[in-house]
Amino acid sequence: MYATHYHRASSVQDALSLKSAAEDSRYLSGGMTLIATMKQRLAAPTDLVDLRHVEAMKGVTVAGRTVRIGAGTTHYDVASSAALAGVCPAICALASHIGDPHVRHMGTIGGSIANNDPAADYPSALLALDAVIVTDRREIGAADFFTGLFETALVEDEIVTAVTFEAPEKAGYAKFPNPASRYAMTGVFVTKGAGGVRVAVTGAGSDGVFRHAGLEQALSARWSPDAVAGVAVDPSNLMADLHASADYRANLVKVMTKRAVAAA
Repeated sequence: MYATHYHRASSVQDALSLKSAAEDSRYLSGGMTLIATMKQRLAAPTDLVDLRHVEAMKGVTVAGRTVRIGAGTTHYDVASSAALAGVCPAICALASHIGDPHVRHMGTIGGSIANNDPAADYPSALLALDAVIVTDRREIGAADFFTGLFETALVEDEIVTAVTFEAPEKAGYAKFPNPASRYAMTGVFVTKGAGGVRVAVTGAGSDGVFRHAGLEQALSARWSPDAVAGVAVDPSNLMADLHASADYRANLVKVMTKRAVAAA
């Protein structure tokens, strides 16, 4: 590793001040992506501003069916929240299968969505839950937040502070994980509530997380795993890599949707 200045922020405002004063700085949350990138010499920031000790960005709050998760909340804390499990157990189940125990105890929901890895789990959940991403300066709907592979609507120095959503009537998540990284080769989060049915897919889209209208229509007509059998999933906009072809991922989208509905 090369020389890097480390700063521990005590508040959101402190983090903003520390970052603006540095030459080439990055925010550090769980560090699950950034530290690995630095070790590979693919990133060389002069300064790191650690957000992990900003207490205002931690914790899960549930009021009725309204959920607020601080951006600094670890995957483990999301997975183990009894209050959250009481209204939306699907997102607890999702968090419990991210990476390994080390990743779950260090990685945070805010860091995950700000990085927006195309195979990450949370983006599909937030898109299906019609969540709102809260930052230090505005609120952004999930549909507008995720803009492409590793791209979001965040501007320079903007900090994700929390995510909020209304817990749906039903929700479920299923993924086909890469056996080494546990990233989703294809993952599907489904919800059913007052706003209808929403189906969001991660790990498969060539442009990142997306909703599938055909699956949503089929499940709106009949909420059952069998309802998706006749839905066509077009592989032309899906990812193809050394792990799976686009055609294979198209089949996985349907299989994971069936499992997600069954889990719900």
